[in-house]
Amino acid sequence: MPETPRTTPTLAVAVIVKNEADNLSACLKTVEGWVDEIIILDSGSTDETEEVARQFTDRFFVNAQWPGFGPQRRMAQSHVQSDFVLWLDADERVTPELRASIQAAVAANAPAKVFRISRLSWVFGRYIRHCGWYPDRVVRLYPTGLTGYDDSLVHEKVEVTDDMTVEDLSGDAIHYTYKDLHHYLVKSAGYAKAWADQRKARGKKGSISQGILHALGCFLKMYVLKVGFLDGKQGFLLSLLSAHSTFVKYAHLWIMRQNQMPMD
Repeated sequence: MPETPRTTPTLAVAVIVKNEADNLSACLKTVEGWVDEIIILDSGSTDETEEVARQFTDRFFVNAQWPGFGPQRRMAQSHVQSDFVLWLDADERVTPELRASIQAAVAANAPAKVFRISRLSWVFGRYIRHCGWYPDRVVRLYPTGLTGYDDSLVHEKVEVTDDMTVEDLSGDAIHYTYKDLHHYLVKSAGYAKAWADQRKARGKKGSISQGILHALGCFLKMYVLKVGFLDGKQGFLLSLLSAHSTFVKYAHLWIMRQNQMPMD
């Protein structure tokens, strides 16, 4: 009997968004034309995000009741129909080298293999190649039916079990992570609240002394051990801001447990 021709597996790109009209078009242009499906899950945008998204896909969905990053990604994956799913954020761009390695990985169609990409971040006018920020490898490509994200409210991760193989792809995703200092502070505050909410739900406690120690450790790790000083003034600023963000997480958790109103 003649062999059945082998078909190339299909590939979807999935993106969760909110108010990303300024970023989304540039992101999707880097995957337009070589992926089979684009899935956008919006969490209640008030700008032109939907209009931008629909220039690239009709697979646009809305879940405005924000459940956290992990659950939102899981919901987005439920809409994926392709064999493989590639996750991107709106502030990321796929380089030609990364595209080639993604296409090769999908064509190989390994059933129990997940793939990590490297992200190169552009922060405050400079690519950050130290501070522990590069290559910043994260699992972003895998067979759709194999796995998915955990249910963490923030800092969510793809669930990887012992029977899976993790392979690094060549090429970078360029990550335009912060527009300016205000954007950093707003984004950081959101992560801090989600982190504190998650820890509180697990019965964890925070203290000011924990915040100070972890913040100091964060700065020394990024600026000294991870040679952030090689990233110039941006490396110093990023290390300092990251230390501040670390302190705020623990302070937030501590304050949440102090905020009980006194009895009249």
